[in-house]
Parts: sequence; structure tokens; C-alpha cells
Amino acid sequence: MKTIAINEFGGRDKLQFMDLPVPEIKPGEILVKVKAAGVNPVDWKIREGYIKDLFPYEFPIILGWDAAGIVEQAGEEVTRFKEGDEIFAYCRKPMVQGGAYAEYIVLEEEHAAIKPKNTSFEEAASIPLAALTAYQALFDAAKLQSGETVLIHAAAGGVGGFGVQLARDHGAVVWATASARNKEYVQDLGAAQVVDYNQVDFCDSVRSEYPDGVDVVFDCVGGEVLQKSTDIVKKGGRLISIVDDPTGLARRDIHKEFVFVAPNSTQLTELAGMVEQGRIKTHLSQIFPFGLEEARRAHELSESSRTRGKMVLVI
Repeated sequence: MKTIAINEFGGRDKLQFMDLPVPEIKPGEILVKVKAAGVNPVDWKIREGYIKDLFPYEFPIILGWDAAGIVEQAGEEVTRFKEGDEIFAYCRKPMVQGGAYAEYIVLEEEHAAIKPKNTSFEEAASIPLAALTAYQALFDAAKLQSGETVLIHAAAGGVGGFGVQLARDHGAVVWATASARNKEYVQDLGAAQVVDYNQVDFCDSVRSEYPDGVDVVFDCVGGEVLQKSTDIVKKGGRLISIVDDPTGLARRDIHKEFVFVAPNSTQLTELAGMVEQGRIKTHLSQIFPFGLEEARRAHELSESSRTRGKMVLVI
């Protein structure tokens, strides 16, 4: 099968076309004919070797943790899927190796869900990692409640955009940071207030409206933004980051937690239902054909941290 993979860590030039065997399934697994693969920041971070100490890996590594496609074969003990089912999946496995930049992928049954009926494969492939990350950060970690206030950093990105929609749908009051060119886009997603991080100090903006701070900050940026955010979480509030671990930051009167998204078919099925009901949506900024230069370009754009919404490769 055709794949885009790496045999060593490094820059975008390490991406290669490789012809590799179609993987074999085990009990509890499904073989999926991939129709589209999402492109996420974790892809280039794996390529660069930034997370090689977090997960075991084996070369060649086929990149890609988001997929949508058609079940080609269902293994023994599989109860939820059959041949021909259209699925989407968050594809992180215990061993970093067999990803979604390929014609076929093998997945454990609990990594996948039936894709939303009102989405294309390209749209579906853009949803799992980003939407699950936002869901687990806001609801599992922050335990966001209706009526609470939440500030979401990098709200025009893939995870942040789903975060805005999920928080709004849950009845929270959503503040967001984004550039001026993305203000209207983020407002359309459901943010009550959008702070232009290039022009205004977000701490001053939040304090002017909420002197005691907000209930939750959901950080998708890290670094100095995360550190400054400790100042605007109210006492007893929650600071959640998906970039850097906030637990060592100074404040002891708030809950601080780092979230690394985990596969969860139950939550993914719930998210599919929300998409079908029109409660959340995805935004595709770029759709690339399955080519080496196109994959490199997608990584370049992802590395810039300036993309709006999501990007996918059509397999």
C-alpha cells in the first residue's frame, strides 16, 4: 500500500513515499480503507522527534492520527462494525508506527465511530483528534458547567474552534483569543468576546469584565500565555493546557491539569451526533491530494500555528 512515512526524525524533507504491506488485523480490530487523513500539529512533532520519549515507536513510522474511511474487514470479537461501514477515528496507538497517511490502517474497535451522516470523508477526518481533545479538556478535566465563564486560547485553530463550540453548546460564556483576521470567524463559532492577542493584553481584557477571574482557562498555546493565564483564573477555578504541563505553576488555589487526548469511541459517537444535529461543525482550511509535496506543505502550514480550522489529505 502507498504511505507517507519517515525512517528517521527530522525536518519535512524526511517525509517519504513508501510502499509498505497492508497491515493484518487481530481479534478486536478493523481494517479500514482510508479515504482521508487529518493533519495535526502532533504529526510534525512526531516527525521532528519531539515526543519520542513519551511513546514507544518503531520505524518506518506512518504519520497521521486522524482518519475517515470504509471498513474493509472486521476481525473476530468486533461487535460494533461490519464491512462497508463508514467510520472516523482517532488513531493513536500504544506503539507509534501505523498511522493514517496510508491507503489502509488497522484500528482497535474502540478507536472508531460511525462517521456523521452529513459529512464528507474529508470533513469527518478533520474531527476526531481536535474535537476529542476539546471535549476531554473542557468536560473531563475542567468539568465545565453551564453558566460558567471560560477563556479559550488560540480559538481559531482546530482544537480551540471545537472548544468554543462545545463550551457554547454546554451553556458556558465563552471568551476567546484570536488574531483580528479571525475575530468574526471565532464569533460565529459562539464566542461572546474575542480578544486580539496582537493588540490587547488578554489579562487586562478579562479583568475589566471579570475582576475575580474566569472559571476556566483552556490553553492551546503554552509558554508565556499559559503562565500569564494563572492570573485570570478565579479562586477555585481550573487551568487546563494541552501544550505545556501547568501543574508546576505557582498558584495553589486553582486546579491545574495537562491533557493528552485519549481514544474514546463513546465520546466520538456523541460528537458525531452533535455534528449531525448541527450543534458543532468543522472548518476545512485546506484539502490536499495525497502527494509528498502536498504533505510537506501541510506540515509547513501546521508548524506556522496560523491555520484556521483543519487540514486533510485525500487518500
